[in-house]
Amino acid sequence: MSSILAITNLSKSFTNGDNVLTILEDINISIEEKETFSIVGPSGSGKTTLLGLCAGLDDTSRGKVELCGVDLGQLNEDERAILRNKKVGFIFQDFQLLPSLTALENVIVPLELQGEKNATQIGKDLLEKVGLENRMSHYPSQLSGGEQQRVAIARAFSNQPTILFADEPTGNLDEESGETVVNLLLNLNKEAGTTLVIVTHDLELAQKTQRRIILKGGTIYHEETEATVDEQI
Repeated sequence: MSSILAITNLSKSFTNGDNVLTILEDINISIEEKETFSIVGPSGSGKTTLLGLCAGLDDTSRGKVELCGVDLGQLNEDERAILRNKKVGFIFQDFQLLPSLTALENVIVPLELQGEKNATQIGKDLLEKVGLENRMSHYPSQLSGGEQQRVAIARAFSNQPTILFADEPTGNLDEESGETVVNLLLNLNKEAGTTLVIVTHDLELAQKTQRRIILKGGTIYHEETEATVDEQI
């Protein structure tokens, strides 16, 4: 298998006058094709900052990020955006659906922007897979939080991404809705063969991925795999 995401000696700092605030320091990660991976840690540990750097949404202070074989540090903002549109999917804690569009329209927007002629059928198929075949014409305000996140999942898979980044996908959901969303996300991901990177503070969710790291104070405090979990049990 080839590495889809390779992070080498990554650090991120912010300067405020004479003060330097280090968010991340000397992060090294390699994530393989079709792997499921989670980044765990308390608030302020640098999880979301790391996710943004992995996706090229921000610049590193030091180190290198290679996404789908491309060194993000060698690309300008427009080139990064093109790479994301072709290769990357996103799921956010607050859903980020367009309120003026129906569930189906929210799913097919990325496809229509790419000129996909079969966008509507693809969108319908994905909404059926997440159990929303009877809610396609509903607007976000007419959907529960769990339903909105299922729309967001369908949208994320619409352009068949190589890698999918999910930032606290169950953060705004109750336990039952969260469990439904996680199962749908993992099942769709397995079916599509996508590399999945999840940022979460939920250890139970993290245990469902093949590998996970725990961030603490901006560094990798611990790393474990399914094998190490089995050994502990």
